[in-house]
Amino acid sequence: MGKTLTEKILEEHLLVGELKKGQEIGIRIDQTLTQDATGTMAYLQFEAIGLPRVKTDLSVSYIDHNTLQTGFENADDHAFLQSIAAKYGLYFSRPGNGICHQVHLERFGQPGKTLLGSDSHTPTGGGLGMLAIGAGGLDVAVAMAGGPFYLTTPEVVGIKLTGQLKAYVSSKDIILKVLEILGVKGGVGRVIEYYGQGIKSLTVPERATITNMGAELGATTSVFPSDEVTKKFLVAQNRADTYKELTADEDCVYDHNIEINLDELQPLAAAPHSPDNIKSIASLEGMKVNQVAIGSCTNSSYTDLVKVAKILKGKSVHPTISLVISPGSKQVFEMLAKDGYLADLISSGARILESACGPCIGMGQAPSSNAVSLRTFNRNFFGRSGTKDASIYLVSPETAAASALTGVITNPTSLSQDISTLMPEHFLIDDNMIIPPLPDGSHIEIIRGPNIKPLPVNSPLDNILVGEVLIKVEDNITTDHIMPAGAKILPLRSNIPEIAKYVFTTVDKDFSQRALDKNGGFIIGGHNYGQGSSREHAALAPMYLGVKAVITKSFARIHKANLVNFGLLPLTFKNEADYENIDQGDIVELSNLVISLRNNQDITLINKSKNKVYELNCDLSARAIEIVLAGGLLNYTKGN
Repeated sequence: MGKTLTEKILEEHLLVGELKKGQEIGIRIDQTLTQDATGTMAYLQFEAIGLPRVKTDLSVSYIDHNTLQTGFENADDHAFLQSIAAKYGLYFSRPGNGICHQVHLERFGQPGKTLLGSDSHTPTGGGLGMLAIGAGGLDVAVAMAGGPFYLTTPEVVGIKLTGQLKAYVSSKDIILKVLEILGVKGGVGRVIEYYGQGIKSLTVPERATITNMGAELGATTSVFPSDEVTKKFLVAQNRADTYKELTADEDCVYDHNIEINLDELQPLAAAPHSPDNIKSIASLEGMKVNQVAIGSCTNSSYTDLVKVAKILKGKSVHPTISLVISPGSKQVFEMLAKDGYLADLISSGARILESACGPCIGMGQAPSSNAVSLRTFNRNFFGRSGTKDASIYLVSPETAAASALTGVITNPTSLSQDISTLMPEHFLIDDNMIIPPLPDGSHIEIIRGPNIKPLPVNSPLDNILVGEVLIKVEDNITTDHIMPAGAKILPLRSNIPEIAKYVFTTVDKDFSQRALDKNGGFIIGGHNYGQGSSREHAALAPMYLGVKAVITKSFARIHKANLVNFGLLPLTFKNEADYENIDQGDIVELSNLVISLRNNQDITLINKSKNKVYELNCDLSARAIEIVLAGGLLNYTKGN
């Protein structure tokens, strides 16, 4: 029996374990990336490991999240990150060079390589045939130190694409269709692998849009073959030497199969407040729109924005619409300018933002009260835009541009002009905003601003945990709920005591103070707890507040790993109905933890307030259990 592409790459990088579904393995990581919202903590953790230089083939530190400088904090962090890169042997992508995933696709990604990034949308690299995985910053720090990255051997879902997209239907509509089929939990424990004749008509940026939003499925990652389309892109980026043909064997067998006929696909949208709340644009036509935002790591490529420029050329944005556009990289921005498309965008009335994440992470451009905002982004979680009562719809660039002209949701298939856009034969290559590693950075002094505080480290797990249920939350709680982002909070990423004040503020503004007053306690959650961003602060800040265990119906992959990394015990109800019988304020107890965890026994939770007993599961590998018992991955790594 043949092998899937996923199996081939995993096999080539396997360091620990066997490739058997459901078993833990450790793989070699070739490349890493960080961005400035997660990078400061990742590098504080790398420093704590104590090595003089990163051991990966290539590591890149990007500045793309915290670029809004309303105070000294972000600029100080950037100086810290630049000095860290110089000292420890990383490439440094300066502010203004672009969004990490877009730039990495253009300038660093390589077919067949493994990429670990401290950002949940790292799977963007799968559009190039990489096995690119999002993780917490501590996992990335360990990988930079040469350690394996551990994951559960995934199932592989094969998605066969047939046919070809019609005009004004885009790759964004493909991934929205996949989200409609699988939902935000449908990718958990799985890699999504695309194949079939339909992929031949999709460019690398279009493929990257699909793999980028695979993160919203909860998938470990998503991947396309590396073929002639990949080669054409790499040649155009003057990186032909990195090309490697990679495909699944024809006789491989996928664990699950899905087929999508691109001929039949129509423009789609993800309605509020979840990326899998899929509606057809036809069903939403005529809805009044207040804001349109085009860009993000999902849809900010050169070809994306050329199509937008062609739709807007010679026309004006509707008087009721605020249109903002963020080119994904300096390369994209500069090519749009040289080719005349930037003038078309500006002439239409679009407001051009810098090449950064911007509104996608709530960094400016919050919609007006009760607004409808169409965004070409990847997430529309409640409150993420910065306006709690706004309704955020995720759409393609074509739908966004068409609607910006009319002031209402508009089906782009109603347009008549030709917006077909060929991939450039040669991209503009100018890496002057990327600083390469120094041969020897031992003489470099690290710059530390006053907002960069020492890294909090947990203590080993106690055998008995007693405390109060500090909060009880519902299904699909995101890391945005747990640790909000935005222009006010993101600059505090290097200062855990300060950022911890904002834990759960969108759900319960008193949570942080209550946790401190009660000397910590427990969190109770529903299904898919911790979905969304890879931000490890959603585990690190609760740890700082004294949380020792999180008990849910189920966890999202990255957040569960982050809880383990910081020594917080992730447990699930053996009987989901028990979730209904426990409330905020209950005093609960976990006992005999060390023996129970090491012997893979069920954990007993005693509810002292209600005189009830619940059985809990701890679905962790032996290695992960030892990490939790040690008080987190940093303690475990130092002790081994």
